[in-house]
Amino acid sequence: MGEEKRDEVIVIIGPTAVGKTKLSIELAKALNGEIISGDSMQIYRNMDIGTAKVTEEEMDGIPHYMIDIKNPEDSFSVAEFQELVRGHIADITKRGKLPIIVGGTGLYIQSVLYDYQFSDEPGDPVYRKQLEQQAEEYGVEYVHRKLEEVDSISAKRIHPNNVRRVIRALEIFHTTGQTMSDQLEQQENELLYDVALIGLTMDRGLLYSRINLRVDIMMEQGLLAEVERLYEDGVRDCQSIQAIGYKELYEHFEGKTSLEEAVTALKTNSRRYAKRQLTWFRNKMDVNWFDVTSGEKTIEILEYIEGKLQLKSNNK
Repeated sequence: MGEEKRDEVIVIIGPTAVGKTKLSIELAKALNGEIISGDSMQIYRNMDIGTAKVTEEEMDGIPHYMIDIKNPEDSFSVAEFQELVRGHIADITKRGKLPIIVGGTGLYIQSVLYDYQFSDEPGDPVYRKQLEQQAEEYGVEYVHRKLEEVDSISAKRIHPNNVRRVIRALEIFHTTGQTMSDQLEQQENELLYDVALIGLTMDRGLLYSRINLRVDIMMEQGLLAEVERLYEDGVRDCQSIQAIGYKELYEHFEGKTSLEEAVTALKTNSRRYAKRQLTWFRNKMDVNWFDVTSGEKTIEILEYIEGKLQLKSNNK
């Protein structure tokens, strides 16, 4: 028996404001593709400006998935993301199109491409009850601090108010002696798809000035009003408003900072996030990098993709 042909997937990663959206639309047009957002915050409705969600106009008729599928107060896990995106890949491929994942949330994208298992860990109902009791008595922060002590990586990733996931991570550590992060690290890094993994990068100074400019444009487009609506609607203590662009302005609405301070913090946090994204992608994934400091590299990237994939899905 010959080896079964795997589905082909293009992935475009890179820091915020580097130009992923524009490239993805151009590639989708050239390669008969459809786009899946690989961003953990664009899933939320009514959070458009701050998450730099692609506009109807920018889409230019190209179908997009994994955008506006949750309400801001809903929680969302990487396991759920994995399941939904794999479903979209299968569906897009079946219709003879090419799936293109575009995003900035490294772990989410990695969970889709590699054979990561999330649900087989043993549990300890007695220990779980004990933690639930502690969360009830001493507050969610108390339980989150316990997680921070044993698994700082998961603690950073899981919001204190997502008590169920905080407890699950502690339970995994308690029953296996390993952190959730360690377990993901140790899993086979076996790709499930034929992947062309494209990373966009640029001169750091230029990237940072683009990020600052993008924040100014977001403010002009009405980011303040967008965040104020969520605040007025009573959206509190949930995963969505931990997003950069929302938490800083929430602090302003809570009277902790002036508007000017909030915008400065938003720029600083966005720049730091871009730096973390680049580090993460470089350390964790086998990326083919394209430096777009001096301009677009669309033709070069198309040539790379055509060499990397046989593009069976592009038999137009």
